[in-house]
Amino acid sequence: MHKILFCLLAISAPAWASGPDEPFFQPVSEKFPLPQGIHPIKLLTDYNNTVHVLAKEGLYYLAGDKVARDVRFRPLADKVPADVTVQETHGHLYYLLADKLITNGYAGVPYVTFPANTYDRAVVNAAGNALLSGRGKMAVTDGKNVQPIAAPEEGVSELFVNDGIFYALTPRALYRVAGGQLQRLHTGKDVRTVAFKGNDIVLGTPEGYYAIRRENGDTALALQRKVPVPSVARLMVTGGKIWAGTPQGAFTENGSGGYRYFASKRWLDQDEVKDLSADQDGNVWILTSSGLNKIAFRRHSLADKTDYFQRKIRLRHIRYGFIANIHLLTPGDVTTAQMADTDNDGLWSAFYLGSQAFRYGTTREPEAKRYAWEAFEAFERILSVNQLKGFPSRTFERKGYKNSDPERWRDSPDPEWEWKGHTSSDEFVAYIWIAAVLNEMVAESAAEKQRVAAFMDKIMTHIIDNKWYLVDIDNKPTLWGRWNPEYINWYPETIGDRRLGSTTIVAGLQLAYSLTGKEKYRTEAMKLLNKHHYLQNIQIDYRKIAPTKGYIHDGIDMGNGGWNHSDDEMAFLTYWVLYKYAFTDDLKKAYAGAIRNHWEMERPEKNAVWNLITKGTSGDFDEEATMWFLRTFPMDMVRWTIRNSHRKDLTFLPENFRGQTTETLIPLDEQPVHRHNANAFNLDGGDGGKSELAGDEYLLPYWMARYLKVIE
Repeated sequence: MHKILFCLLAISAPAWASGPDEPFFQPVSEKFPLPQGIHPIKLLTDYNNTVHVLAKEGLYYLAGDKVARDVRFRPLADKVPADVTVQETHGHLYYLLADKLITNGYAGVPYVTFPANTYDRAVVNAAGNALLSGRGKMAVTDGKNVQPIAAPEEGVSELFVNDGIFYALTPRALYRVAGGQLQRLHTGKDVRTVAFKGNDIVLGTPEGYYAIRRENGDTALALQRKVPVPSVARLMVTGGKIWAGTPQGAFTENGSGGYRYFASKRWLDQDEVKDLSADQDGNVWILTSSGLNKIAFRRHSLADKTDYFQRKIRLRHIRYGFIANIHLLTPGDVTTAQMADTDNDGLWSAFYLGSQAFRYGTTREPEAKRYAWEAFEAFERILSVNQLKGFPSRTFERKGYKNSDPERWRDSPDPEWEWKGHTSSDEFVAYIWIAAVLNEMVAESAAEKQRVAAFMDKIMTHIIDNKWYLVDIDNKPTLWGRWNPEYINWYPETIGDRRLGSTTIVAGLQLAYSLTGKEKYRTEAMKLLNKHHYLQNIQIDYRKIAPTKGYIHDGIDMGNGGWNHSDDEMAFLTYWVLYKYAFTDDLKKAYAGAIRNHWEMERPEKNAVWNLITKGTSGDFDEEATMWFLRTFPMDMVRWTIRNSHRKDLTFLPENFRGQTTETLIPLDEQPVHRHNANAFNLDGGDGGKSELAGDEYLLPYWMARYLKVIE
């Protein structure tokens, strides 16, 4: 593939406000591979926005979506320029050949000649004058004549022109040309490149960048070491912001005193940057040894982003109604995608079904209702595909094509199918969530509501009849499908399972009572809440959760390790059900306090779903974090290998139980792709582009925000 759409993100912090979905600018990355076997040297764009790549083998340009040898001008087709440059201000392309400097601009009139192989670098100012350098030689030209000037002993690394003035960079100093000779402006060690910003000259070094005043060389900006990658190889200023190319990607100022970091195959074909350029439309071009990468700044809205994910999901992520994680037979190539079952098809599908429920609740679009019911068909099938009464399978597949955990699969009574057992509490959370939102927003007729009620009734009856367990085909409770008081209250308050298990089962009983009207569900719920202290458990202060070793369940030390982010996901989905279906106002008040307590712990992670569920229940809300989440959520959901732990612009925290690695959260599109059950502060991750997530993780908070009128 020569052109691939990648992730979108906000380049600078906008002013957050509820109301209309205002469009905003986001960068979009596209990749264009270089022809095999060439060795690129330099990148530049002319005034026609034509992108040129100078290689040892000749001059190339971007022709449509392909980088091709530039043979458009027959007199130059077989030439290999020593250098090419773009005239300051006017943008005409100039060619430095072995014995002349020429341009095709101005009807080809400007040119100068000199002895062959004298110069290998050139820059041209707006007046048409040029500065040339070669081995031990330098010269200035007026478009006709060549005037030699004394060259520095250490040799010239690079030439520049800005505001009509020529500059020469050497390993020891930065010079400017004045009065027909070089004047030392600044002495600097290991300066690799320079760029011009207003009245300052920015200098890049292996340890960061700094700036000097162009008129006298005085320091204008101290050395900036706290940047994503201090080893600055290339510099550019465009749109008033500094861009830096490094051996580990590119970065730019974010407008708020920090940086945005473009690295990994989410953004670049490889991380080692050889050169940078910008065109007149504000697009940034990044050259590597194997590719040309464009970062275009496009105006779009959250609704545009939503449309993209909705189309993407319908195209390649629906498996029998479930949301499917996909495997990429060729890493990064979505045309080789294959859908496969996972251990939590129900839980992941609950996010998608939920998004369509909130969408229908907001827009009444028939398509949303159809998609919600199609997803629900998969949930109904997890009950009918197996031979057990009221036991929900984890997932199902045609016989012989199972993917995950082969030892957990069982034969279905239907010889064409298999089903997966060992169903867990996180799948149960999916069932109560989807039943609640279907009932509230999608089920309109009595028959539709009865359909949802029957689903919930079967599962809850199974759990009650089996003494608060999910019991598999082996007649044993599953590892995690356990809500029996002896099990729940065995945990101390410092292990989250006590609070979480109490929360999920009470929410399920309340929901089942509301849907079916069967008194047994209310009776059993009140017994758990009061006799077995589940109400007290639900209100355990989350600040008490801490490492608590020695509580062994089926060989697993339940209090060992760090914070369980999967438990956060389960809890927040449950909170909607727990609060909305509370038996009494007093219970609602108690639940609201418990939700608020958990939300306050989670605020640093800026999760939009947690924020919106909290808004819809206890009423607490972090609007800025929610909009930040939606705007920086990556559109490229391929699981590229991504690293951030090497960055020098981040403030790292000591190792802690919460797993918060940095003082503040980096934007989602700089993080490894992950679902809501992961630690948002994980800096490194990915699988080399071998799989792709669907994007329902974005659709749910977007449609919740619309439903709750955070976005109009």
